[in-house]
Amino acid sequence: MKPIMLGGILLVILGVLALAYQGINYTRQEKVLDIGPIHATAEKHERIALPPILGGLMLVGGIVMLVTGSKQKA
Repeated sequence: MKPIMLGGILLVILGVLALAYQGINYTRQEKVLDIGPIHATAEKHERIALPPILGGLMLVGGIVMLVTGSKQKA
């Protein structure tokens, strides 16, 4: 398989995932209290938002790469 087609498939998959989830959620732990043997932490839930236009551009770019790769001679 051609490298351009593999890149196109990867971009299509990432574009669909970006459109479906529209962001990345993660949890981080923050130290609240640290006195001798006593430790307390708090979990903070945060989100990195991905704009839908980014997912759409990745999807379209992947489709263009797939079409271009299929039209090229081997």
